[in-house]
Amino acid sequence: MVSRSPAEIGMSLKDVDTPALLIELDAFERNLRRLADAIAPTGVRFRPHAKTHRSPVIALRQMALGAVGVCCQTVGEAETMVLGGVPDVLVSNQVVGSGKLARLAALARQARVRVCADDADNIVAIDKAAASYDVRLDVLVEIDVGNQRCGVAPGRPALELAQQIDAAPALRFAGLQAYHGKSQHIRDFAERRQATKEAVDLTAATVALLKEHGLDCETVGGAGTGTFLSEAESGHYNELQAGSYIFMDADYGRNQKEDGTPFDDFENSLFVYTTVISQAKKGIAIVDAGLKAMSFDSGEPVVADAPEVPYFGPSDEHGRLNMEASNKTFAVGDKVRLIPGHCDPTVNLHDWYIGIRNGRVECIWPVAGRGASA
Repeated sequence: MVSRSPAEIGMSLKDVDTPALLIELDAFERNLRRLADAIAPTGVRFRPHAKTHRSPVIALRQMALGAVGVCCQTVGEAETMVLGGVPDVLVSNQVVGSGKLARLAALARQARVRVCADDADNIVAIDKAAASYDVRLDVLVEIDVGNQRCGVAPGRPALELAQQIDAAPALRFAGLQAYHGKSQHIRDFAERRQATKEAVDLTAATVALLKEHGLDCETVGGAGTGTFLSEAESGHYNELQAGSYIFMDADYGRNQKEDGTPFDDFENSLFVYTTVISQAKKGIAIVDAGLKAMSFDSGEPVVADAPEVPYFGPSDEHGRLNMEASNKTFAVGDKVRLIPGHCDPTVNLHDWYIGIRNGRVECIWPVAGRGASA
């Protein structure tokens, strides 16, 4: 059941019920524009990752600024995007199982749909599903450039899969997926750049090998918020897949720029809004945002307006603010903005975005793809 929205249009921010997922619209829109402007001189295509926001409303805003479509991680996410009016999706992941492949092939009758593969048997299954729906599916070979997750080894193993795709009657070889997720969160700038260079070199060598065998890569995709300019300027990637840039989170805030200062190319625009509900324990403020309101896989949230106040000890419906660590005090009923540790899974815990401008609710958007994990 979709929950009741915690706000109404025109409501003051102080009256928004909690816990709530806030978007500060001015910062959000500046982030949209900053990445579009940064990419424009490179001539590289942009395909932002919808797993960050799970919202066709946001995807269409990204496309209005030049994005060619979106990436998704699941068929369910792709269905949500297409249903919401997005005409071009890449499932930048492996899709396995006859039921999911049938849904993928059926979706290709409604929009441009592409998918990744790293396994010969899976390619056979994708071809069978595409033929059964009388569509021709674009398939990218995913290569492992350091992420150590999905992806066949670069070089000849990738060539063999590309040749298999090219020979399949219901498939078309569309290029390479070469995403290095681990590099996005390497704190030191020089180390992050070196990891990206190694990924680029592996990708470039594989592209060259494929070309030697008559296979051109229409798409060479990858990159993320932490490295996108390196891939864009490499001359080898032609499609970028950054996602978190629209919101940012506490984890990205721990990255460093070249001069050693915190990574601040984009602004925090996503917050979990919470209320102080108890002060029964001296020096500790209890808030109503815990494990069911935020993801903690990348650490605790940061108190946006008082970063010196640590958040700690989350449980299902509660979190703790340590007031003894600073001069900041909170009273029962006070409302606090938290910067989540990891934006993507935090979004998936909410049904609604509450869009705020100048302290007032301007829009309410559904998190349409919440739970679309299959």
